[in-house]
Amino acid sequence: MTTRITPGIGANLLGQHSAERNQDATAYVGNLDPQEWVVFDEFGVDGGPAAKELIPKFTFIKKQISTKLGLRVPNIDVRHLVASTIVLKGLGGILFVFGSSFGAYLLLLHLAITTPLLYDFYNYELFDPEFELLLPEFLQSVALFGALLYFLGMKNCIPRRQLKKKTPKPKTV
Repeated sequence: MTTRITPGIGANLLGQHSAERNQDATAYVGNLDPQEWVVFDEFGVDGGPAAKELIPKFTFIKKQISTKLGLRVPNIDVRHLVASTIVLKGLGGILFVFGSSFGAYLLLLHLAITTPLLYDFYNYELFDPEFELLLPEFLQSVALFGALLYFLGMKNCIPRRQLKKKTPKPKTV
């Protein structure tokens, strides 16, 4: 059975009006199939669904760092990791909109922490469906990282205020 989707004014790709789909400002993560979307709309006492999604990935990264590098990774609560990423992205985004270099640095830190954790395409085989979903998201985060570095480079390249050359006054005799 084929369903024709005809989006109208204010409708998204699924043909739903934005007011019907997004009553509680819910963030949808996943591909375009609505049955496979993961909803992260609550933080809760336990960190919400985002923390539950990050726990296995974060423990795997901790094991890899401790075995490969021989470093002892401190015990970090995943709820604190989720809260810190929310703060970094929110505060960094607001400051970046106003042209602040500090906001760009916060967004760089956010991308450096979350990109390898969220988009772990390297844990899947080449033609797995998860690999095909995670690799473009990873590359998009790398591109955003590069764009932020470009912004910072251009911001430091342009002088803040150009001094006006004072023209000497002609001497009168």
